[in-house]
Amino acid sequence: MQKFLVIQTAFIGDVVLATGIIEKLHRHFPDAEIDFMVRKGNEGLLKDHPFLHEVLVWDKKNGKLKNLWKLLQYVRSRRYDKVINVQRFAATGILTAFSGAGETIGFNKNPFSRFFTRSIPHIISTADKPLHEAERNTALVKHFTDATVVKPVLHPSAADYAFAATYKKIPFITISPASVWFTKQYPLDKWIDFVNTLPAGLTVYILGGPGDAALGDGISTACPQHAVINLCGKMSFLQSAALMKDAQMNYVNDSAPMHFASSVNASVTAIYCSTLPSFGFGPLSDISFVVEVEEALPCRPCGLHGRKACPLGHFKCARDIRNEQLLNTLGTGGRF
Repeated sequence: MQKFLVIQTAFIGDVVLATGIIEKLHRHFPDAEIDFMVRKGNEGLLKDHPFLHEVLVWDKKNGKLKNLWKLLQYVRSRRYDKVINVQRFAATGILTAFSGAGETIGFNKNPFSRFFTRSIPHIISTADKPLHEAERNTALVKHFTDATVVKPVLHPSAADYAFAATYKKIPFITISPASVWFTKQYPLDKWIDFVNTLPAGLTVYILGGPGDAALGDGISTACPQHAVINLCGKMSFLQSAALMKDAQMNYVNDSAPMHFASSVNASVTAIYCSTLPSFGFGPLSDISFVVEVEEALPCRPCGLHGRKACPLGHFKCARDIRNEQLLNTLGTGGRF
């Protein structure tokens, strides 16, 4: 029996995108033991995953290096056939290089890639040569599987779907209004304007973590004439994905909830403010839309990642998006 370890200890969306590797490994090696390593807090994404043997958790906040050493010892004891590192940072490079695995695989931009058995070029996506993160991840395993790109998949349990089903008895959409980065987040007043122009009889569920509850309250309070229910902090990752699956449309930023939608093939409208879909992290659902400012702004994008504030102060990449652009995707999910 072969043993594989996939390492992705970055953010929530990165973990979701890496789940395509799990699917691909299982297809080619259905009897293999597949383990997956995440940072503490993200393990809920893989709860009861049908294709995983074990989820390893790295606590980065409390005794980061001590916990890294413990993980390395455990990884070595597992005697993996292959360790596949999706990240490009030194700590996971150390885990990979000294894992004792038969084959160690990672991107060439990892500082420890020289010690890997196989170092794969990490190619940045551009508008001229687009490359999705799912394609990049496939490059790590195609030499012993094939070149077919497998989309990311989350596996909500029957209990997750049952919990979400209580909210599905009426026509609904979801809005995931938050982002870690200010310039990736559609502004609160713009979300409010959008909700206030929605047709009557449509329930709006606000999704997010506990820290997004105030943002959700801001939308619901400002839209009293609509049925807006703030579920921030009240649903797990997998319960949220289960709910999104049957929404008439899911409205998201360029952030983790977009990948939740992709992982269950849910209809999604992704709003891009300062970043671009050509960076390689766009939606993968069969029914998906990208909404962005129609004017070509010379300041956009202002970087590969989001920023804490608009460098020029005007935030036109978000503020100049029109309500109609969002409304035009409503009802296209086949459930309206």
